[in-house]
Amino acid sequence: MGVLLGLDVGDVRIGVAVSDVLGSGAHPLCTLTRTNRQRDMIAIGDLVSIHEVERIIIGLPISIDGTIGTQAEKVQKFGSRLSKVLDVPVEFIDESFTTSDAEDILNQLEINSKDRRKVIDQISAVIILDEYLRGNTDQ
Repeated sequence: MGVLLGLDVGDVRIGVAVSDVLGSGAHPLCTLTRTNRQRDMIAIGDLVSIHEVERIIIGLPISIDGTIGTQAEKVQKFGSRLSKVLDVPVEFIDESFTTSDAEDILNQLEINSKDRRKVIDQISAVIILDEYLRGNTDQ
């Protein structure tokens, strides 16, 4: 399967996770603070190069009723730009409830609110990437 990069794209931060080379699991990598489109693309491009990423998986915040809202449109536009800049396939996966799942994990680990902001997006990216890996184990 190769190395995959999972992204939880927000307006302020991008949580990043990476899979192992066998595609058997995802691990938190970093949180990127968004500055501008060009710098965001460069930062992700650097991660793709460093980790020899073969595919990028982006969480798509689909509404509860199954529609694509404003935030999902922003994320799709970001992914489209990313796929044009990098020579790596970009796929989307429904990320419904990943933030609440990440909150649950951090509550179980008793992470305080100050430290929580540093890792919540990474944990969300791990959940996104793990969901993708579970659904694509036959590839």
